[in-house]
Amino acid sequence: MIDVVAGLIHDGRGRLLACRRPEGKHLAGKWEFPGGKVEPGESPHRALVRELREELEITVEPAETLTPVVHDYGRGPIRLIPILCRITDGTPHPHEHDEIRWCAIHELQRLDLADADLPILAEWARRSR
Repeated sequence: MIDVVAGLIHDGRGRLLACRRPEGKHLAGKWEFPGGKVEPGESPHRALVRELREELEITVEPAETLTPVVHDYGRGPIRLIPILCRITDGTPHPHEHDEIRWCAIHELQRLDLADADLPILAEWARRSR
């Protein structure tokens, strides 16, 4: 099983950053919470900081880890580890995605999210009531 981190980057106004996967990539056109694979010997928090610096040119401060989601997109199972975080430096730029968007919960619920991100959104929605 491959561990993958997903950053729930919040802006302090109840919105999260969603990113759309570009054409030519696995799950093209799907929206997701940004992140990536945890490297051997790397902690999930450290992986999140690295991945978001690479993908969005931002520095984040990881906080709470939400409930991990195990999912298989047909390439073998992943464990998606969602981590709440906030930006401490930089402005997000979509280097690995074709669009990024700050979204309130009701806006996220209308996006075509990747399947593994759906339970994460549901948990975020329950916590944000």
